[in-house]
Amino acid sequence: MSSDFFRAFFMIYIHIPFCKQKCSYCNFHFSTSMQLKEGMIAAMKKEIALRKGELQHKTLRSLYFGGGTPSVLSPDEINGLIDEVLKYFSFEKDIEITLEANPDDLDNNFLKALSKFPVNRLSIGTQSFFDADLKLMNRAHNASEAEGSIKRAQDYGFENLSIDLIYGSPTSGLEVWKENLKRTIALEVPHISSYALTVEPKTALENWIEKGKVSTPKEEEQNSEFYYLSSFLKDHGFDHYEISNFAKPGFYSRHNSAYWKYHEYLGIGPSAHSYNGFDKRSWNVAHNQHYIQKLSSGMLAKEEEILSEKDQFNEMIMIGLRTVWGIDLDQLKTKFSEALIENFNAGIRQKMLDGILITENNHLKIPEEHWFMADGIASDLFMV
Repeated sequence: MSSDFFRAFFMIYIHIPFCKQKCSYCNFHFSTSMQLKEGMIAAMKKEIALRKGELQHKTLRSLYFGGGTPSVLSPDEINGLIDEVLKYFSFEKDIEITLEANPDDLDNNFLKALSKFPVNRLSIGTQSFFDADLKLMNRAHNASEAEGSIKRAQDYGFENLSIDLIYGSPTSGLEVWKENLKRTIALEVPHISSYALTVEPKTALENWIEKGKVSTPKEEEQNSEFYYLSSFLKDHGFDHYEISNFAKPGFYSRHNSAYWKYHEYLGIGPSAHSYNGFDKRSWNVAHNQHYIQKLSSGMLAKEEEILSEKDQFNEMIMIGLRTVWGIDLDQLKTKFSEALIENFNAGIRQKMLDGILITENNHLKIPEEHWFMADGIASDLFMV
């Protein structure tokens, strides 16, 4: 990975809050009704114009359409939003423009039209190549569409592809998981984001488990599948650069890496977050109608907070320890008070003796064999 990849850069995230149907495990902000789609697009364009000064004189290296399901928009609607961003912001020549998409949306007509526009990276919500898993997750696509969508995208020139895969489902097991990974390698996908199936509050999955309709995902099985995932993908040329993310060299996600490197970003759309790269975070209201109403009256639909030293420290610890780069200890000493650093050093001492934490080139890291416990390790070091 070249040093140029790690220099400070700026990005915009656009949240498309619509989905065809609700996945059983999802608690993100979205609506399955498309009634407000036209009003939403107009409101997003208004927000882009109102916030043109927030990344003034800075060129973008990443533009990311997330959701929800951005591929429920037409290619023309997607390109209209890109054009709106270009009215007020400059793009670097090699900007990465990512569209999250579901397999069932990626038919020939959609891909043919999209290939004529600036989108140059697709993040496909595959989740599994097995129908039993997809049915449990209440996905809108089937196993055949999961594989076919990737091949079609490649046929239309989309080489920079990422797919999402979920492991630890009660409908599968290690052998099914191995087959999912074999199919992924056969499809020559250069980036993979993979997550354990998590039971989130107020989801259909939580309800099914409470009623005994579905078994609770087993942590020991998820642990085994996580370490198999890491070993298998590294054997096939992938870098494990963040707990849930794997990439062939040259295909690291700029969008994800911007978060992990504490770069400045601007979030557009309901529930989207923004960060000034230092001490201020803001977030838009997570309500489609309220968002549209606010923007139609010329006002931003956001709240903001100033991050305390404690907030900034805890966030740096949590994010840094999830990555292969770890935490830059020189940056930590420069940014935070001497008393906080002394307390931190006392907190890491025993973990370093136990081998749970290590230092390399003055960066504090969790050895990969302990990555499955990273969130717990990080929380032990939080400033309270």
